[in-house]
Amino acid sequence: MLVRDWMTAEPVTITPDTPVMDALKIVKEHHFRRLPVVEGGELVGITTRKDLKDAMPSKATTLSVWELNYLLSKLTVAEIMARPVITAQEDEYMEDAALRMQDHHIGGLPVLDASGRLSGIITTMDILRAFTGILGMKEGGHRLTIDMPDVPGSLERATRAVLPSNIISVASYDTDSASGNRRFVLRVNGDGVRDVRRRVRESGITVLD
Repeated sequence: MLVRDWMTAEPVTITPDTPVMDALKIVKEHHFRRLPVVEGGELVGITTRKDLKDAMPSKATTLSVWELNYLLSKLTVAEIMARPVITAQEDEYMEDAALRMQDHHIGGLPVLDASGRLSGIITTMDILRAFTGILGMKEGGHRLTIDMPDVPGSLERATRAVLPSNIISVASYDTDSASGNRRFVLRVNGDGVRDVRRRVRESGITVLD
């Protein structure tokens, strides 16, 4: 699962000298949350819808309409954009990009190719699409949540219990308990799927749902 497989390629960009009003119009018309800022083919910054809105004068201002229009015509993206930019690489794993977004509390990353040029953008929506894809949400079948000892061979034991049904996705996570167990979420389909919970329980494995 590489970033290049899930990113939006060739994103809309602006330049540092783009007026803030023009940038705000772009994000509103296209329903974007962020715009990469490019100069001379190089990524130099990024701005978000919030950044652009925050740059607008307060409604409580005492400036005249003429003064407001004059100030807004002079205000450019260069004055409000964030830099340096936190980015992702085309050939890195999705989970690494997702972790970087989580660590920095941001909702999207411009994506660079091997030459360092902007080639795409990856957002939380793309992360969600990848997550649901990994879990096989659109492939139907039945979902099983099982609790098993966190030791080698546990997943193999679960796989044998699921047969003759087919496992189409597996996810696991630590329950942070003192039990020494690990939780597995399986999605299965195929032969015998209606009785899969019974078979797994009869094999001695705890089925939570």
